[in-house]
This record gives sequence, structure tokens and C-alpha cells, in this order.
Amino acid sequence: MFPSVARSPILDPALAAAVRRLREDRGLTREQLAFRSGVTTGSLARIELGRSVPGWDTVRLLVEALGMSLKDFATVVEAEATVVEAES
Repeated sequence: MFPSVARSPILDPALAAAVRRLREDRGLTREQLAFRSGVTTGSLARIELGRSVPGWDTVRLLVEALGMSLKDFATVVEAEATVVEAES
């Protein structure tokens, strides 16, 4: 049997930037997106600031509240990854 090892989630600045940009592009405040998605404002702030990694359920809720498909969301995250990488 293997010992239990606590693993830290890997923070993703591209995901953080994508959520923030998509929210802003839609003219939504954090409070509005939080209300629409059912995610707390604090959780959304931590996600957008890259301090928290959302689980799939949270990502799904945010994507639905933003009115897009997971595929389209993934495309935006990939584009943000290119920007984040170029800025590094």
C-alpha cells in the first residue's frame, strides 16, 4: 500500500485570465457571474487571481453561466496560455 501524499493543485494562469477576460467581455461583474453560476464571489475572485484551481463542476457552472461550450472555453484558455507564455 502506498502512503497518502497530499498534492497541491497546479495553478493555471491561463485559466485565470480566460475566466476574467470572458467575464469582462460580457460586461459582467464578479458578483453577477457568481450569482449566475452559483459560485461564491470569493471563490470566483480566487480563480480569476490564479490563487485557486477550480474543480470540473465549478468550471462547468462558470462556462454555462458565460453562455458557452466547454470546447469554446478550452479554446479561449489555450489562447490565453499562449499570451501568458509570451509574457513570461
